[in-house]
Amino acid sequence: MTSKLTSVLIVLALVLSCKESSTIPEAQKDQPLINYVNTFIGTGGHGHTYPGATLPYGMMQLSPDTRLEGWDGCSGYHYTDDYIYGFSHTHLSGTGISDYGDVLLMPTNKITFNNGSDGKSGYRAHFSHDNEIAEPGYYKVHLDSIKIDVELTVSLRSGIHKYQFPASDNQYIVLDLAHRDKLLDYRINKLNDYEINGFRHSEAWAKDQRLFYHIKFSHPIKTIVYDDDGTAISKNYKFESKKAVLLFDNPNNEPLYVKTGISAVDEHGAKENMTAEIGNKDFETVKKEAQKYWETQLEKIVIESDDLDRKTNFYTALYHTMIAPNRYQDVDGRYRGMDLEIHQADFDYYTVFSLWDTYRAAHPLYTIIEQERTNHFINTFLAKYDEGGIMPMWDLAGNYTDCMIGYHAVPVVADAYLKGIRGYDIEKAFEAMKHSATRDKFGLEAYKTYGFIPVDEESESVSKTLEYAYDDWTISQMAKEMGKSEDYKTYIQRAQYYKNTFDPKTKFMRGRFRNTWFAPFDPYEVNFNYTEANAWQYSFYVPQDISGFINLLGGKDKLEAQLDELFNAKTETSGREQSDITGLIGQYAHGNEPSHHMAYLYNFVGRPDKTQEKVHQILTELYKNDPDGVSGNEDCGQMSAWYVFSSMGFYPVTPGSNQYIIGAPLFDKASIHLENGNTFIIKSHNLSDTSIYIEYVYLNGEKLERTYITHDEIMSGGTLEFYMTHSPGVWGTKDVQHPKTEITDHIILPSPFIAKGDITFRDSTEVVLNTSEADAKIFFALDNGDFQTYTKPFTIINDTELKLYSEKGDLKSPELTTPFYKIDPNLSISLESDYANQYSAGGNDALIDGIRSTKNYRTGSWQGYHDQDLIAIVDLASVKEVEKVSVGFLQDQGAWIFYPKSVVIFGSLDGQYYQKLEFKKFDTTKPSDEIAITRVSFNANKYSSNIKPKYRYIKVLAKKLGELPEWHLGYPMDGRSWIFVDEISID
Repeated sequence: MTSKLTSVLIVLALVLSCKESSTIPEAQKDQPLINYVNTFIGTGGHGHTYPGATLPYGMMQLSPDTRLEGWDGCSGYHYTDDYIYGFSHTHLSGTGISDYGDVLLMPTNKITFNNGSDGKSGYRAHFSHDNEIAEPGYYKVHLDSIKIDVELTVSLRSGIHKYQFPASDNQYIVLDLAHRDKLLDYRINKLNDYEINGFRHSEAWAKDQRLFYHIKFSHPIKTIVYDDDGTAISKNYKFESKKAVLLFDNPNNEPLYVKTGISAVDEHGAKENMTAEIGNKDFETVKKEAQKYWETQLEKIVIESDDLDRKTNFYTALYHTMIAPNRYQDVDGRYRGMDLEIHQADFDYYTVFSLWDTYRAAHPLYTIIEQERTNHFINTFLAKYDEGGIMPMWDLAGNYTDCMIGYHAVPVVADAYLKGIRGYDIEKAFEAMKHSATRDKFGLEAYKTYGFIPVDEESESVSKTLEYAYDDWTISQMAKEMGKSEDYKTYIQRAQYYKNTFDPKTKFMRGRFRNTWFAPFDPYEVNFNYTEANAWQYSFYVPQDISGFINLLGGKDKLEAQLDELFNAKTETSGREQSDITGLIGQYAHGNEPSHHMAYLYNFVGRPDKTQEKVHQILTELYKNDPDGVSGNEDCGQMSAWYVFSSMGFYPVTPGSNQYIIGAPLFDKASIHLENGNTFIIKSHNLSDTSIYIEYVYLNGEKLERTYITHDEIMSGGTLEFYMTHSPGVWGTKDVQHPKTEITDHIILPSPFIAKGDITFRDSTEVVLNTSEADAKIFFALDNGDFQTYTKPFTIINDTELKLYSEKGDLKSPELTTPFYKIDPNLSISLESDYANQYSAGGNDALIDGIRSTKNYRTGSWQGYHDQDLIAIVDLASVKEVEKVSVGFLQDQGAWIFYPKSVVIFGSLDGQYYQKLEFKKFDTTKPSDEIAITRVSFNANKYSSNIKPKYRYIKVLAKKLGELPEWHLGYPMDGRSWIFVDEISID
């Protein structure tokens, strides 16, 4: 009887655990989806997007230019501007560095070569947003100061301008090749009365960008004049002119159409691109084709919602994920590679890979909705590997920019491979991945040697260590799948190097020298140890081993508490001003990518309700249907990909794991139309702005007892149903329901560290050793002595070399060495200036500690003074003969570090009356690309070889430059100079 009852109950439980099967219809469009795209979102604030016409992943971005320079002019357009300078054919979307803006055309009513930015008469024109329309693939504006209507539309590599002038006379077009960045070479060549071509080679972010153009007009050129230093001349002698003004013969005042083609290969390629894509098509046909292309792209995900603003935010975000990367190849398959030579490919070749941003969510999104294009992206990576010697970090127009950190082409390849996207040479891809990970640049040599990057060897050492470790984990996962056991061992061990940056006392990832932590430590401080961030914003970056991170913290409750503190911390930061740290909720900075996964970490500790709260807050507060609607640089689709994923209810915390961590949906329904013909439907029940918590979830009609879904579950098609409620539920709180990333093979032992002890000291220093690994034994040796087990603190009284390692079972950490320096106890220094905390070089005694710095200011061994004079007085303790005094200064003008205007060295017997010993002036206003060190010296021998002057006090006075010169990039921002000083030597 009991057995039968038990069987009945089991069957009943199984029945109740399954929802009654019912077919959920797909989400339906209620109008064309392009109507929901607001291309002005991100054009205000710091979004750095542009509103003009482009096609998905297209080579041409035909858009107005309203701003010539400055950080918020990176895209060429800012919503707060009132004047349009013209319409150029290439633009970057959402970047933090400026480039492109190639081949500017501007209709006007007179001959002028001045753009008007100086306030004088020029070809720029006033406009109003009331008379501006922007849609996917189309842009229109009325230039009210000259009464000209402009319309723009595009194909992939070509576009059409449509100009309607107010009258048939004075129909001029300015062609300006000098627009925006530095010209390296150029040509304007009139072919006939209807066509011109040429090229524009330029230097900006890309040091050698090469672009060719072909332009065809619908009406004949009546006259053309060229710029000769502001004077109009009729002949372009030796093609020396950078600008031309064309007058057209249009007696019936018909619209003037300008068809343009561009190429990175040659003028012929530009013409063929235009001919093949546009040919004899009229403006409306090209516009219709462009918008049909966009509609097809946007239909990859269809959502249903009654909230117009949120629907607009979604489709604008989806649109922004499809602007970059950009095609960089002609219709005949030719392209310019990373060696700047011409190559041919039978796959689609791309540029503008903002990989530090986009590997996190944009590329994972492409593995769902752009699988075939992902194959093209990876084939592009491998071609760049062949042409330039390495896969891209941030490539632009055939140039490596060396911008940002990591080798994040690697996780893009691994993530695709592990998801079954394999339309490329797999062995070659794996070879290229390992090649990226085994170079010696950007701190990798130290990373491979020590298991982390010491502060004094490379800038942004913490961020680089953490991101290299994640990248290495993705290599290990691909190696494991391919059966490469030795590679798996190597890279799964490297994936654990994050442990060497974890400080068990503060619970933060910290900069460290070989054996000592960077100090003083302030988790709010933005400094050279982190990339565009502080310790708060990088200390949660262990997506490959969240279980290991939890263990370091001391348990899931500790990670939950740390996350709570993150989101509730004060929003102010200290240290360096960092414009990228925006969209703050506490110290969570949604405006910059290192924070993007953090809200989802609550799922890993059994508090999915907190993930749901934070995700809903970010979706509804930090994305707006407004020009200033993105909380930071849009970053080539990454900020938008976060929104696309999160609004559907899940996010890829760890690309390469094939898991998507569940958050909270924002829409009633969404349908993802997959390339394999399947459809994945997401349905939300009882959803409202107060019903933001998940009560339970069904996947394909069965209760989902975990807080993540897998890639295969999406690609197989089916339904994901969220049942929402007003208060936190129990779903996802059990340990077995938590997502997990965990490294359990080939465990490494973190290196021990010096928890207490001054590297430079006077009389003696007590040394305390520690490790983040429980039960590990620490061994140390002094100078050339034998290693001994550390059991208690010890004291150092002389210059000493300390060696450390730790052991636990069969594990042993690398052996690391730290020198200790004893400062002359008779020397002391007083500073009458305040050094910056992030550039303390170790504190008050840094200028007399005997340690010399290198040319890299980011290593922390220079003492930095911002917008103030340096006044330092060294006390020799008694009157002594002084033979030589010298002091070192650094110049790195790009980093705002200038030599002082002057340096004076004084000597004194009593500290009251000083004698000038040496005076040197610097021409600090002269531009220089050289990073250099100079030492200002007083040498008594040059005055007398027999008599040495006697002093007790030596004073150094270095006068600041202060306001940056007008030619400097920081001048428009009211920038002020730094003085970087090191080591006052007295013999």
